[in-house]
Amino acid sequence: MGQRAADNRPMPRIHQQLHPHREPVPTRPAATVLLLRDTHDGVLEVLMTRRSASASFAPGAYVFPGGAIDATDAAPEAHALADRRPTQSDLHCTQAIAAIRESYEELGVLLARRTDGRPADASDIAALDRHAPFFAQCAAHGLRLAADQIFWLAHWTADRDLPRRFDVPFLVARMPAGQEPVADETEQFEPVWVRPQDALARHEAGQFFMIFPTIRTLQRLTRYAHTQALLDALQGERPLWVSCPRAGLLGGKEARYMEDEAPFGELALVCPDGQIVHPLDWQSERPVPLLRNVQRLTAPNPGVMTGPGTNSYLVGDPATGYIAIDPGPADTDHLERLWRAAGGDIRSIVCTHSHPDHSPGAAPLQQMCARAGRAAPPVLGLPSAPTARADSQFTPDRALQNGELLALTGKGPDGEIIHTLQVVHTPGHAANHLCLLLIEDGLLFSGDHILNGSTTIINPPDGNMAHYLDALDRLDQLCEQHGADYILPAHGHVLGDARGAIAQLKAHRLAREAKVIAAMQQLPEGTVEQWVELAYADVPPRMWPLAQRSLIAHVERIRAMEPGND
Repeated sequence: MGQRAADNRPMPRIHQQLHPHREPVPTRPAATVLLLRDTHDGVLEVLMTRRSASASFAPGAYVFPGGAIDATDAAPEAHALADRRPTQSDLHCTQAIAAIRESYEELGVLLARRTDGRPADASDIAALDRHAPFFAQCAAHGLRLAADQIFWLAHWTADRDLPRRFDVPFLVARMPAGQEPVADETEQFEPVWVRPQDALARHEAGQFFMIFPTIRTLQRLTRYAHTQALLDALQGERPLWVSCPRAGLLGGKEARYMEDEAPFGELALVCPDGQIVHPLDWQSERPVPLLRNVQRLTAPNPGVMTGPGTNSYLVGDPATGYIAIDPGPADTDHLERLWRAAGGDIRSIVCTHSHPDHSPGAAPLQQMCARAGRAAPPVLGLPSAPTARADSQFTPDRALQNGELLALTGKGPDGEIIHTLQVVHTPGHAANHLCLLLIEDGLLFSGDHILNGSTTIINPPDGNMAHYLDALDRLDQLCEQHGADYILPAHGHVLGDARGAIAQLKAHRLAREAKVIAAMQQLPEGTVEQWVELAYADVPPRMWPLAQRSLIAHVERIRAMEPGND
């Protein structure tokens, strides 16, 4: 249900959640192994099989061999048969043993060696009975389980919405030389060697059905040209990724996402228990509820700089009235939809900064409220600095103070209702930029300081990279103090793991700055255009004119840190 505040309250508040709590089904431990080989021309292939059409889990899907971990896999007798790396824990050894057993039972593949160290071959397999207890047979035939040759690739926990859920390490091992897979024709059928990219292409064509974790795993495997390249990346006894996916609705159909994908944080906020009810399609015609006290309405101004459009937010409820955050451009239809979503009861309008996709709608929205017979809500924010562009001039009715609290209060059936926004001055993207923290629910409204899916432009002289990075540190401290775990940006979906997102963003900025420094050292007399080509080589050239602005901001910070410039 999210993070908890210092006083151990759940964040966000449970009574603000849109959907009733639903306990996900408990998980069962399992293990899956990807058996790998290289083709004659050195290209990585993976062994896959088709599950039975009557299987209770993923019927008819092409999968990697594996299954539930049995109590016998963790038994001392099984561990005594296994060769293991010194760094392999008991749990990881159990998982490797289960993968070895399942590979044999399902496909007749034996990941084992004889007591003299030679790998098991077809004659050893012929001496075993796939329907008899596996470990006792290995012991009787003097076979050692090659758990030390099985490595941890990833860890998947099945999605919270599924009726059967498994907790599964995805392991990898080389296919033993001289062995051929033979499906058991009960659980698994049609063993096939396939290049990851070919499996994905066949799936897209509707010829090779796979479930989400299989698809995402194959997508990651396409980064590795051959088996050794992958094994070289797996030497730390840590998975390359860990995921428990979440699902929403896109175009009316289920769509699943991993933690590093843009919609994941929003699904965690809106549907924490895995309910598949939240639409992810971008639209401007109606508000999207995120909590009972938070709505988002996206302005119809999509573009290179605005992504799907500017997100306007309403914080509050009918008992307290509403605070409108970032009314956006002066688009009459958008402002009217915002006003109607608040039932006309807007108590104040806050602009995170003065850029033309954020603040011009403030005055028309204020007038709309006044014409309806209500008191005109004050427009709040920070006045634009002299460094602001001509199209970004902004003067609020009242300037907000750093740390100031904006409170909405009202009476509800269960007592007093309070929604409190704390103001945080965060210059960097703009000199007058501010963020807002909804204290009771641990939500950070980040304006353009933190975006989902892109990094914001820092455009001097109104933008300042040093101020931007300093503000990131203050936001991180604020999130830690209040247990805030969600960021609601002015462009893009909600971000989860707020402190992780901030740390990743700061690391990205500093990594980019290192590239800028390298470009300046390589071309000491170079132009901004030349430095951009070097420092932003991973960015499409069409974006370089925009990247130049942030590069200049980096250069200013770099030169300010040089000796004698403090």
